[in-house]
Amino acid sequence: MEAEKRAGHSIKRACELMKVSRAAYYARRTGTPGPRAVRDAELTEQITAVHTRSWGTYGAPRVHAALRRDGAACGRRRVARLMRAAGLAGVHRRRRHLTTVPDLRAATRPDLIARGFQPDPAGLDARWCGDITYIPTDEGWLYLATVIDIASRRVVGWETADHMRTDLVADALTAACRQRRPKRSVIFHSDRGSQYTSQKFAALADQFGVRLSVGRTGQCWDNALAESFFATIKRELLDTITWTTRATARTAIFDFIESWYNLNRLHSSLGYLSPADYETALTA
Repeated sequence: MEAEKRAGHSIKRACELMKVSRAAYYARRTGTPGPRAVRDAELTEQITAVHTRSWGTYGAPRVHAALRRDGAACGRRRVARLMRAAGLAGVHRRRRHLTTVPDLRAATRPDLIARGFQPDPAGLDARWCGDITYIPTDEGWLYLATVIDIASRRVVGWETADHMRTDLVADALTAACRQRRPKRSVIFHSDRGSQYTSQKFAALADQFGVRLSVGRTGQCWDNALAESFFATIKRELLDTITWTTRATARTAIFDFIESWYNLNRLHSSLGYLSPADYETALTA
């Protein structure tokens, strides 16, 4: 220190020029990490644990929300900085191929949703939506049909098959009705695919007291919530590996929906609650 003073050097001035705190300078000089470095290391461990629990899918916003739920006091920018330093990142959305094949002869049905996909605290099992997507496997295509509660984002019914016939979407709707047993007439919204506009599907909906609603042809935003779920499951699961068999893919889909997405995955639109926690809050 004295030698530096005699040479005309100022530690304070040097730190100001280098934009480094004097505490950090002395900590580096003595080899002792400062309180912020210690806290960063602790936070990095917590961030890594949250990122791992999310199947490696969470970005900084959801990691930050999960840490806050666990009682950790930290800012989102700090989380983002530590994630970059640790080489951690969320997964990003890919474009989805369309599977809608409209039936031009089908009866005209109204759009009862009108893009109203915001969470609805008025009640569960009032409005559902669904769609079909496909998964490539070494055995051929596997098709997935879903039924989602618009109020809570929960997947209340789903089914897979090696075809896109009406039976696929009918089985998904049947699963939803048997699992939820709605006490009032539910609106089910879909695109204008031939499976959803068929007479067979209409008869099944009548049997369960379900009112059918459809969006406009070629307007993906008219079924945005169903599209969003498929973007999520593709980004976080289906596009991450090559599926050798349909059975393997179906098992993974079951685990993703029933063990992760419905019960634990945080949704920004739900105030960073999982669908199960959001439903519990609504019924409490």
